[in-house]
Amino acid sequence: MNRIEQRFAALKAAGQRGLVVYIGAGDPNLEATRRLALGFDAAGVDVLELGVPFSDPLADGIVNQLAAQRGLESGTTPPKVLATITEIRKESQIPIVLYIYFNLLHRVGVERFIRDAAAAGVDGLLVLDLPPEESETYESLMASAGLSPVYLIAPTTPDARIALIAPRARGFIYYVSREGVTGMQSQVSDTIAMMTDKIRAHSPLPIAVGFGISNAEQARQVAQHAEAIVVGSAIVNRIAEHGKSADLVERVSGFVRELAEAVRSVR
Repeated sequence: MNRIEQRFAALKAAGQRGLVVYIGAGDPNLEATRRLALGFDAAGVDVLELGVPFSDPLADGIVNQLAAQRGLESGTTPPKVLATITEIRKESQIPIVLYIYFNLLHRVGVERFIRDAAAAGVDGLLVLDLPPEESETYESLMASAGLSPVYLIAPTTPDARIALIAPRARGFIYYVSREGVTGMQSQVSDTIAMMTDKIRAHSPLPIAVGFGISNAEQARQVAQHAEAIVVGSAIVNRIAEHGKSADLVERVSGFVRELAEAVRSVR
């Protein structure tokens, strides 16, 4: 088992829900990314998703689009993200997933990118725009490297397509609880329980629910229906607010700790 699988197995054994956190790599710079990763580990984060900056982030709302832009402006590249993960691994074994667009893998070469990611200490990839129908070679390379291919399922995904996608995922399945792009919401979706039940009919993997969870109360609410919750924009927004502050890590980690405590309170 890789770190993702080990972490979810430990959570299951303890009867606990997990917290997956997304941030943009290189926002405001890669040293901050390294320090945030360590702070999140200490705050109780179970899986860290690092968004690799890309110039055309189609699945992202404005908050994460701006984070990607800041990452590009700070000089962040895929090789530098992997080098930062290598540094994180010197102090932390937090499971790490790269949230990435396929063009960045294709530019390097899919086989080489997966090999380099595994060597750096990455545990999984969530390739936003790679359809499962075109993923056979990718999945084989991922399996050989011991990495988890994480797939998205949305509210609009037909039942037949859920049956196609769910068995091919590894590590966990990311259920996108709302249509559209990433972003904070004032209310959580009322179809989460129904959709997670549908997904479970096709896979025993943990389900992590994201897109729109903005605070501890929403985290607690959604965690009742999933093995984990994913929070991104609400955290990225705080990084944007405090990115130039000397206490950036403390400020953001404090909010993340509140989320972790809320999720852990659900049994």
